[in-house]
Amino acid sequence: MLYLFSHVILAFCWFYIRKYQSRQESEAVSTITAICALAIALITTALLPVDIFLVSFMKNPNGTYKVWAESNETRGQIEDTVLYGYYTLYSIILFCVFLWIPFVYFYYEEKDDQTKCSQVGNALKYTVGFVIVCVVLLLIGTSIQPFLCCAFGPVLRPMLPLYRAFVPLDPPPSTNSTQWEKVQYLFEELGSSHGLPALSFSISSLTLIGMLAVITYTAYGMSVLPLNLIKGTRSVAYELLENTDEIEDVEQQIEKLKAKCKDGRPLSSRDRRSLQTLEGKLQVLQRRGRHLEIAERNCCTKVGSALRPFKIMLGVFFIIVALVFIVSLFISNLDKALHSAGISSGFIIFGTNLTNPLNELLLVLQPVFPLDYILITVITVYFVLTSMAGIRNMGIWFFWIRLYKIRPKKTRPQALLFLCMILLLIVLHTSYVIYSLAPQYVMYGSQKHLLPDHKGSWNWVIEDDNYQCVVTRSYLFLHKFWFFSTIYYFGNWVFIGVFLVGLVVSCCRGKKSVIEGEVEADDSDMSDDEYVH
Repeated sequence: MLYLFSHVILAFCWFYIRKYQSRQESEAVSTITAICALAIALITTALLPVDIFLVSFMKNPNGTYKVWAESNETRGQIEDTVLYGYYTLYSIILFCVFLWIPFVYFYYEEKDDQTKCSQVGNALKYTVGFVIVCVVLLLIGTSIQPFLCCAFGPVLRPMLPLYRAFVPLDPPPSTNSTQWEKVQYLFEELGSSHGLPALSFSISSLTLIGMLAVITYTAYGMSVLPLNLIKGTRSVAYELLENTDEIEDVEQQIEKLKAKCKDGRPLSSRDRRSLQTLEGKLQVLQRRGRHLEIAERNCCTKVGSALRPFKIMLGVFFIIVALVFIVSLFISNLDKALHSAGISSGFIIFGTNLTNPLNELLLVLQPVFPLDYILITVITVYFVLTSMAGIRNMGIWFFWIRLYKIRPKKTRPQALLFLCMILLLIVLHTSYVIYSLAPQYVMYGSQKHLLPDHKGSWNWVIEDDNYQCVVTRSYLFLHKFWFFSTIYYFGNWVFIGVFLVGLVVSCCRGKKSVIEGEVEADDSDMSDDEYVH
């Protein structure tokens, strides 16, 4: 099963990258890197459903532990295995973000160098900056300890979980130690289980960047994907007719300008600029006409027209799912605002106090195995797909500057590497978003425990007290540092706002062209001049 799953993931990644990859600028190293990075992102999303399944599978429907899970040692081994699975895949993501992808990016940028050695050397030189950032994050994760020990130790020690979140390592060597002994101690701690919180700090820092990517791309993708499916594309025949009219109009304007210089008089600078602009516009329109003619003959266009009713139903389904997402996220955030201990606790709550539709749906589906696991898997996949849709529609931006466009068969290798890096960062934040959507389910899965109520009867309830329902490793990982949880909480409010804005913008926009992205006047990504088939 695992073998089949991995091959399906790799096949999808290969198809996706090849679909958008520029045929003229493709390179083996960047292509393999993009495919592997995308595969890692998709495989990492499977951790959360597996985590929830394992903690739920430890108990019987009557709330008692199964025979094989009665031992604390056995449960601890399973919990540690899942936790190390998180750290392993997240460490691979760190490696990709800080070393592998930057190196391949700069390696491609330096392809004009005369020798491979200089190309590799320059790429390594630029990549060192990313490695330094990673090392700094690891050092911050460890050096928080001595500062807090001295400044806030007496205050934090009574609150042991909070203290361990901030002070993850054992006391460092004495001040009389040499610098080498301190460095040696650092590597020993990072190599031991005590060094994992330092790694967690680095990953949590990257998750903040992932949160920004989720707010920018996923929120927009959740609105634009369903509406594009519902609205469909413009008629090819109508676009051809419209394009022909524009070509005739531009040609007439060009003829009028050229007529001014028939008697030998030179054109004014203003007329020369206008003529140059019109000639560039005419070239774009002519290319657009050729692409439309190809699209009209393309069998995929005809199949797409035949599947139009299915696309509408799928779009309606997606918009309903998106609205359920937003309502659940709003209720969850409101619940935290009303019933948590506030900013100082990271807005952490145990269980739910307000009715959350998605959380309730997952709890209702629990008795029918494996519907709840299928739903949480679908939610995770939907989140990733909408993120990919948002990146595809918006392109790669650095603040207000568009760096690259994501276009079928015309996307540069650098843009694909950026796309994969953004998806890796988004995946890091996915667990927290899904926890916000269904907090009780993500914490405990389908676990129950038999407790007597005040009337003396017995009821099946979910608890997190001395009865020790097992908490998912994802939940513990998300709340290792409370100040990150606080930032994520406010990020959820921004996510809701961006989604609503994106929904309004998507509704106001007209239908997309059937050749959307194939021909544009401002091709800042130096894409192919002609569509390659």
